[in-house]
Amino acid sequence: GTPQKYDPTFKGPIYDRGCTDIICCVLLVVAIVGYVVVGVVAWTHGDPRKVIYPTDSRGQFCGQRGTPNAYVPIPAPGWLSRRPGSPVRGVAGSLLPTSSPAVQICVTECPDRFLTYLSAYASGSDLEYYRQFCVPEFKDFQKVGGVLKDKECPAMIIPSTPLARRCFPAIQVKKGVITVGNETTYDDGQGHRRNVTELLEGAKRANVVLEARQLAMKIFEDYTVSWYWIIIGLVIAMVASLIFIVLLRFLAGIMVWVMIVMVVLVLGYGIFHCYLEYARLKGEAGSDVSLTDLGFQTDLRVYLHLRQTWLAFMIILCVVEVLIILLLIFLRKRILIAIALIKEASRAVGHIMASLLFPLCTFFLLCLCIAYWASTAVFLSTSGEAVYKVFNETACQYSGQSCQPETFNGSDAAEQCPDAQCLFAFYGGETPYHRYLVVLQFFNLFMFFWLVNFVIALGQVTLAGAFASYYWAFKKPDDMPAFPLFSAFSRALRYHTGSLAFGSLILAIVQVIRVILEYLDHRLKAAENKFAKFLLGCLKCCFWCLEKFIKFLNRNAYIMIAVYGTNFCTSARNAFFLLMRNIIRVAVLDKVTDFLLFLGKLLIVGSVGILAFFFFTHRIKLVQDTAPSLNYYWVPILTVIVGSYLIAHGFLSVYGMCVDTLFLCFCEDLERNDGSPERPYYMSPELSEILLKGHLEPSK
Repeated sequence: GTPQKYDPTFKGPIYDRGCTDIICCVLLVVAIVGYVVVGVVAWTHGDPRKVIYPTDSRGQFCGQRGTPNAYVPIPAPGWLSRRPGSPVRGVAGSLLPTSSPAVQICVTECPDRFLTYLSAYASGSDLEYYRQFCVPEFKDFQKVGGVLKDKECPAMIIPSTPLARRCFPAIQVKKGVITVGNETTYDDGQGHRRNVTELLEGAKRANVVLEARQLAMKIFEDYTVSWYWIIIGLVIAMVASLIFIVLLRFLAGIMVWVMIVMVVLVLGYGIFHCYLEYARLKGEAGSDVSLTDLGFQTDLRVYLHLRQTWLAFMIILCVVEVLIILLLIFLRKRILIAIALIKEASRAVGHIMASLLFPLCTFFLLCLCIAYWASTAVFLSTSGEAVYKVFNETACQYSGQSCQPETFNGSDAAEQCPDAQCLFAFYGGETPYHRYLVVLQFFNLFMFFWLVNFVIALGQVTLAGAFASYYWAFKKPDDMPAFPLFSAFSRALRYHTGSLAFGSLILAIVQVIRVILEYLDHRLKAAENKFAKFLLGCLKCCFWCLEKFIKFLNRNAYIMIAVYGTNFCTSARNAFFLLMRNIIRVAVLDKVTDFLLFLGKLLIVGSVGILAFFFFTHRIKLVQDTAPSLNYYWVPILTVIVGSYLIAHGFLSVYGMCVDTLFLCFCEDLERNDGSPERPYYMSPELSEILLKGHLEPSK
């Protein structure tokens, strides 16, 4: 590209600008209107109860007001608690192989005993109890032979427990023996004794769900007793981030070196602690079991009693420590130059303090996008209508065809196939709306990516405009506008909505393609075609690289848009050529600065994470009795670590955008001016003293 020429009229972000990429702006508005229409249609047809509440064989909800099965008031969520008498979905006898789906009914409570219909009929006293597990239409207590044939009652019931409002066999393992209701065998109602292990295969998935439920319950309990301590930890992370930024404002050089030393020391302590735990477990029973032999355990504390776990942690931390030390050794001369840019970024942030709060606006808009996408996806997925199919035990030409329960008894299928039943099969539909539900879900996903990228782009171009106004102010801060952040935000929305929509659209298309490739990879996992897997892996790698490149290009294009007010393509081209003309400076300065800011995030997260670890594991004697007793102490620790990283990233991302903007403006300044009285540099004297005396002076 052609370097920029000296222009005496150029004094920073251009205010006299026009609208750019109008077509993309119109396209975004039309797409948003269509997205709202899709949401309204989905909310009109959808019913999230289909995901939460079970149904009987007729597709009717269990325990919901206004339905035939509303026996009692709506209960509390089944996986958290269950009030006595709450309707649940009974699946009597459905765990054994059968050629047609078992009849499913809504009951007030799950069975608590082994019982067959014949034994209940013979005793008489158990018949009324057994009656609640029959279909609602069953009234003839004297009927014996045809009850099981007509599937009006189950042949037998087994002790069950409610899980997610459904009845599952109460399977227990006692001393290696599988039992159900303290029994190892049961009567199947057909005159045969069966082993309860036959129920195990049918309930295998239920056991997985049960273990997940128990894990979720314990995690929920940990959150209920530690939530305020988690909030305190996040507040500490926020205060630490603010203190770090304030110190960076006045003591940038000292803080960077302190940060580097602290990160190395924190990682060193982690290695030392892992070694102590590894040595302590030597000789303890069961500590030499490998992670492969142990497999997945819901109680993650089990892994902390294995030497291999601490050895893996120690190796990972050693690798990270060595990499950081090697990078510091090779970049030791460039760190001084990067510190100068960080100092300048600190001055810019100090003059535009509102920029530290702007990420909250971006976060709020992102939450709105996520909430709208998630709710629309749920309503779209529950928009189907109840579909009924013909099921039968013997051969029948009507088998699998659609039917209506209200008119089925008088239909040809009921006459020609006496054992056929019209049962609920799934939720679907034959209308055009139901046929295009997949397309609407795809559109929902695409709009989610587009809007999220647009919100991020809006935040980037706003910050870039504000910090560019600082750099191109000859007398800082006297020549800066009164409200640089608000001015940049208003310019972005007024003139460049189309350009932001264009850049975010390109990125959204690539992200959707990556999602499709991940879906295809998931579907081809069981395939034997190695060439297809190899080709898919190459495509995934290529599009991952493409997404990273587009994000990098968009970020710098938005800076050029904020400064010059050009359209997206022109800004992207100018930014790319400018970076290529200064590729050495990009590698030496910009990326070194990003690395130092990343170390700052690690320092904040590591410090708060270590504090949380010592607190929740009762290792701080002063507050040992204050710390709550937990099932899994890693739950609040991980929450604090993730939250601390998001907080630190939110604050330091402002610094990152400031550094990128100042760096691009610095490259432009070197091309436009030469430092003479006629063409002076716009960079501050402190910045020019370091950068121009270092290895970043412009080539002659």
